[in-house]
Amino acid sequence: MRDSASGPRVLLKRLRELMQEPLEPQERLDRIVRDIASNMVAEVCSLYVLRADSVLELYATEGLNPNAVHLAQLRLGQGLVGTIAASARPLNLSNAQEHPAFAYLPETGEEIYNSFLGVPVLRAGRTLGVLVVQNKTMRHYRDDEVEALETTAMVIAEMIATGDLERLTRPGLELDLRRPVSFTGLSFNEGVGLGHVVLHEPRIVVTNLFNEDSEEEVRRLDASLGSLRLSIDDMLERRDVAFEGEHRQVLEAYRMFANDRGWVRRLEEAIRNGLTAEAAVEKVQSDMRARMLHMTDPYLRERMSDFDDLANRLLRQLMGRGPEDVAASLPKDAIIVARSMGAAELLDYPRDKLRGLVLEDGAATSHVVIVARAMGIPVAGQMKGAVSMAENGDAIIVDGEEGAIHLRPQPDLEAAYAEKVRFRARRQEVYRELRKKPSVTKDGVQVDLLMNAGLAVDLPQLAEAGAAGIGLFRTELQFMVASTFPRAEAQERLYRDVLEAARDKPVTFRTIDIGGDKVLPYFKGSIQEENPALGWRAIRLTLDRPGLLRTQIRALLKACGGRELKLMLPMVTELGEIAQAREIIDREVRHLSRFAHHLPTSLKVGAMLEVPSLLFQLDELMKAVDFVSVGSNDLFQFVMAVDRGNTQLSDRFDPLSTPFLRVLRQIADAGARNQTPVTLCGELAGKPISAMALIGLGYRSISMSPASIGPVKAMLKELPLSELEAFFDDNLMAPAHGLPMRALLQAFADDRSIPL
Repeated sequence: MRDSASGPRVLLKRLRELMQEPLEPQERLDRIVRDIASNMVAEVCSLYVLRADSVLELYATEGLNPNAVHLAQLRLGQGLVGTIAASARPLNLSNAQEHPAFAYLPETGEEIYNSFLGVPVLRAGRTLGVLVVQNKTMRHYRDDEVEALETTAMVIAEMIATGDLERLTRPGLELDLRRPVSFTGLSFNEGVGLGHVVLHEPRIVVTNLFNEDSEEEVRRLDASLGSLRLSIDDMLERRDVAFEGEHRQVLEAYRMFANDRGWVRRLEEAIRNGLTAEAAVEKVQSDMRARMLHMTDPYLRERMSDFDDLANRLLRQLMGRGPEDVAASLPKDAIIVARSMGAAELLDYPRDKLRGLVLEDGAATSHVVIVARAMGIPVAGQMKGAVSMAENGDAIIVDGEEGAIHLRPQPDLEAAYAEKVRFRARRQEVYRELRKKPSVTKDGVQVDLLMNAGLAVDLPQLAEAGAAGIGLFRTELQFMVASTFPRAEAQERLYRDVLEAARDKPVTFRTIDIGGDKVLPYFKGSIQEENPALGWRAIRLTLDRPGLLRTQIRALLKACGGRELKLMLPMVTELGEIAQAREIIDREVRHLSRFAHHLPTSLKVGAMLEVPSLLFQLDELMKAVDFVSVGSNDLFQFVMAVDRGNTQLSDRFDPLSTPFLRVLRQIADAGARNQTPVTLCGELAGKPISAMALIGLGYRSISMSPASIGPVKAMLKELPLSELEAFFDDNLMAPAHGLPMRALLQAFADDRSIPL
């Protein structure tokens, strides 16, 4: 009895030889289909390639009319071939003409054939074509023959991906792999970026497809699977990972896949059919991705990205690679495309080469988006499928205003966006001219426009944006990008650099705000919480771990010697926390005084108002601190009971709704009543329309990303504040109107030609 695997192995060996021969693309395809037909004892073997116009064109055949090559074609979904391409699933039929999808193409002469086996040509789950064998006799093709044809299709997919077949494409047509495609999601940061794709976790390209020793490849696979399983177990056992509920679910899914016997069995079968372990992983990954893409169950579709990540981890194990460092070889106009990423990972890329960021997941208030906003790059999020459709080096446009991206755009679209970029550049010139002009309303009221920062990379933008100072310096970012706790000396050095960059402008330092969604990988004090956003974080954590706070306070006191220190406490819930923090601060002041250190000329302690409990003790709060800063991101999510990272709810409630604006006015009024300075440093300050609302509510100091200062100042100079205050007097406490508050504010601005 013939070894069922010998046929596939012989075929793969012959394919390897063909790939190494110096042949023209058409001749190589003709030889491939001829060898497939011979090996599988088939009277017909045909290759159809998917074009960008959703048409499958016959590119090579053995057994059908050779004059039909490049003339015979089927629409996506038409006939058996079109059905395979649309579903990304094989068809194995003993009598093809009885199938309801059968379509007869007279130019090919295929009506005399009965048995039919067709498989999709897949790469990263994308269908690039269809490979078919046929026979006159009625038969059902064996599983090993299906496997052999799928493996051959994988080799052909790489030929298509490398551009080998583009010379065979008729003028005016192009293959589907190069097809322009657009995605619509959400705008996370405004701006427009034109550039080239850099995949954050680059797809590993397997070049060694055919094995010399199947048993050795199976051993390599087993060893790599063992290492992969151990690494997942280690991550699950680490308390800092377990602390993140969503991450734990993802890792549990990884572990489930890594131990799935069906997956391992398919990998081993592909190896015994002649593939290397790496090529087997790529083949099974592509097959699985294609099937999952066509599933209607949203849960199963979500698991697709888990499986992709796991397969890529296994590929890196097999190829002996760590995470690739692409920063050194970035194009000068890089647009990072990622499923998700952390703030520290974005900072690994050189800022001068970044033109935009595309995320499949994430939310507008996630930390990587906040950092990207500080860097002044456009961000588009919720772009499902972008990673699998993009290739490194593809041309791409990120429209951060409309929340859209365009992969491989048509020349006319690219030209239109290039003009849009030029227009924005001219507008930025106008903003730059405003840098040194006072930030006053049309009727002469001063409003301080401050900037948010958190790292040394932010500091040059203080002068470039014309900010009045730093209203929020997020000290935790230094901790988030470090591999270990920053020593006191490193902290002091950073704080001193910040103050030197600010010169005579004020800087407000927020004490370390970790916990919740800001987990430090090296912090072993984490605990598992069902709702970390409402848990052990910020001032709650540092009061329980006073050594953290004392070290930071000491570094700040030393760095601010000879000038004012403004210190802000995050996530304050009750006034007793302020008293406890003051005791720690006073203790450090006494300690440094004892050793004759140069101390700040003045020390002001403030609190962030982001927990609603403080709304019921506003007057007491204003008396207990030197200043208050509203953290609008957290305050909004707590007031509205909305998880700010939940993309299903991200656009459901409006920060410019009447209830939230009433809350903000109460805070501003309490500050004025107690003569306590109040500022606002959340993302709400960064949009001209919401900044306009804040100023109308009584805020005279707001802090935002550097890129927002120009547009906000342009709005401010055209704002008749007295009229806006009268508008709020008439509308804020009145019964609900037909129009929402945002629409009323927009109409107010339109009537007065205020640029928003």
